Amino acid sequence: MEKTHRYKAMVVEKTGERQFVREIRERSLDDLPDGDLVVRVHYSSLNFKDALSATGHPGVTRQFPHTPGIDAAGEVVSCASGLFEPGEKVIVTGHDLGMETDGGFGQYIRVPSTWGMRLPAGLTLRESMAFGTAGFTAGLSVLKLERAGVTPDAGDIIVTGATGGVGSIAVAILAHDGYRVVAATGKPGKESFLKGLGAEQVISRYEVAAGAEKALLSERWGGAVDVVGGATLAAVLKSTRYGGTVTCCGMVGSPELPMNVYPFILRGVRLVGIDSVHAPREEREQVWRRLAAGWKPAGLDALVTECSLDGLESMIEAILHGKTTGRVVVNLLEC
Repeated sequence: MEKTHRYKAMVVEKTGERQFVREIRERSLDDLPDGDLVVRVHYSSLNFKDALSATGHPGVTRQFPHTPGIDAAGEVVSCASGLFEPGEKVIVTGHDLGMETDGGFGQYIRVPSTWGMRLPAGLTLRESMAFGTAGFTAGLSVLKLERAGVTPDAGDIIVTGATGGVGSIAVAILAHDGYRVVAATGKPGKESFLKGLGAEQVISRYEVAAGAEKALLSERWGGAVDVVGGATLAAVLKSTRYGGTVTCCGMVGSPELPMNVYPFILRGVRLVGIDSVHAPREEREQVWRRLAAGWKPAGLDALVTECSLDGLESMIEAILHGKTTGRVVVNLLEC
């Protein structure tokens, strides 16, 4: 069956030294890489990393032709290892999916079975992709804050890049758990959206970064989830209260960190890096269980814009230009 089955996928092709084209093509399961787990993908999601892969960014993908999509959720077709049974619902995120391994922007994937996670009770396949890597990263960030001892009575928790996929879900999770969340964004007119997620206050990203060039700033934050990096992260660290913890999972502002060591040696501030690609399985299972239960926002669907595989092109352009809000779910059933 696998040798003759045809399906649709977005394919990115390299046509020149720095030239790439992408289009929806019909493919065969024979085109997929080696692996012992075959999944019929029902839903995927669009992340900024997917958009970079779709444009041929060498920091994400170097082998072409390629199908992006770092997230996938669907039903098991076959599993040679015996880890899963045909028909079981699974989530695949992280590892190499959608980077050098053909990913979730195709109706089928073939991957090592150890990459798969059983869909936890309390989540539908679509809801799992409403979270996707962004939601998993947000959940992992909150988990690291908890483990560092940052409690709701620690004071204001700032979330930067708050209208994005990671930021919006982090706001919702933290607010649900009783934290007083301050959401920072560079997008005007999003106050009602962010307060609807539970943010107590919405401020401009320019307010956050003000004074970033100074050695230290007044103590303001009990903790933080940062997805921006650069001067924003530096300012957050310099204004975090004594003993506070800041998690860092993104660099949409800059990969550079222009700062000194004062927050670390004078205030005992901790900077915790968040890696969603190689997170241990036990940690993954813990985060997904909590996303399926206590961390699932009542208004999760309000965060989602859905598109089909054919509608991905416009959404890729939108996310590259900072025009998306919340999460984009890709429906692979409607192909």
